[in-house]
Amino acid sequence: MTRAMPLVEKLCCAECFGDRHLREEIIPTLSECTGRCSFCKATNQQLVTPRSLGDQFGAVIGVYVPDDEGGRPLVEWLMGDWLIFKTASMSAEKAQILLAEILDDGEIVRRNFSPSEQCQTVNLDRWRDLKEELQHRNRFFPDSDFNKERLAELLDQLLLDSIYLPTQWFRARIVKDGRQFGADEMGAPPKMRAGQGRANPAGIPYLYLASSKKTAVAEVRPHPGETVCVGTFNTPDNLKIADLRNPRASISPFQFDDSDLPALRGDVEFLENLGAELTRPVVPTAAAINYIPSQYLCEFIKKQGFDGVAYASSIEAGMNLALFNPDISAEPDVETVIIESVSVRYRLYD
Repeated sequence: MTRAMPLVEKLCCAECFGDRHLREEIIPTLSECTGRCSFCKATNQQLVTPRSLGDQFGAVIGVYVPDDEGGRPLVEWLMGDWLIFKTASMSAEKAQILLAEILDDGEIVRRNFSPSEQCQTVNLDRWRDLKEELQHRNRFFPDSDFNKERLAELLDQLLLDSIYLPTQWFRARIVKDGRQFGADEMGAPPKMRAGQGRANPAGIPYLYLASSKKTAVAEVRPHPGETVCVGTFNTPDNLKIADLRNPRASISPFQFDDSDLPALRGDVEFLENLGAELTRPVVPTAAAINYIPSQYLCEFIKKQGFDGVAYASSIEAGMNLALFNPDISAEPDVETVIIESVSVRYRLYD
């Protein structure tokens, strides 16, 4: 009689997940062996049994309720709302198989769900009301308001870890009348010459930097043939920066109590909207009005003790940084470049 071979238990690893807290804290703590992942096939990884993650995932899926008519599979909600499986190595099909193993339930992953009624938040609607009032009705004493205490709590979750923060940053200025800029002219403008910016009101200079030379040059929107001076700035390594580029990637549901998760799901959308205020392209002639909400937001972030705010560039792949204290960096090294070409992207007008 031939004895059946014992089944080998499937194991998953950090590379299966996009959630940073799951990758960097939970899995290393639970792992007892290394090897090749059964799901994403990454090698030399710390491995865990999927079921060991069941309690953590059970809390997250608790914010969704069955909805066989208008809902979506759980794995789609987890990928869209929390980016939990959002990695290059994990397809939706692989993620669904892994989720079934984590929950030890092959049926639940085939059903459709929708967010529970507890996931509703009024913060986004209140922010939209405040924006409209600041821009068009009351500038300094608005009647509209939103939950500032809640926003302050959420901002702490968006603190950019210093390991992801470059030590070198770049700022560009277009040369006028053939006179190149010296190092002392590459920083923020003097107070009396500081105009409206995405983050700063007129008269309050901030230092705007970019994470790459290409992004810095693109941000000043030069024309072919123009000459641009680019300064390389070295910043301190202990900066407290609020990262508004992608709140869904920064905030992990695994760091919150079960009771906080429904409200958190709505608040992440609120934070995404705030980040869009800093990234959204603005026509120069309308900047004075359209920058008011993002200036208000940055004033609030500064009031919470942050040194600056990071936001995505609307025209390049790099990161932008607005430092509230222009003197926090020493004078830069400066080089001069000539613009050979620019590219234009467009879409049909809605």
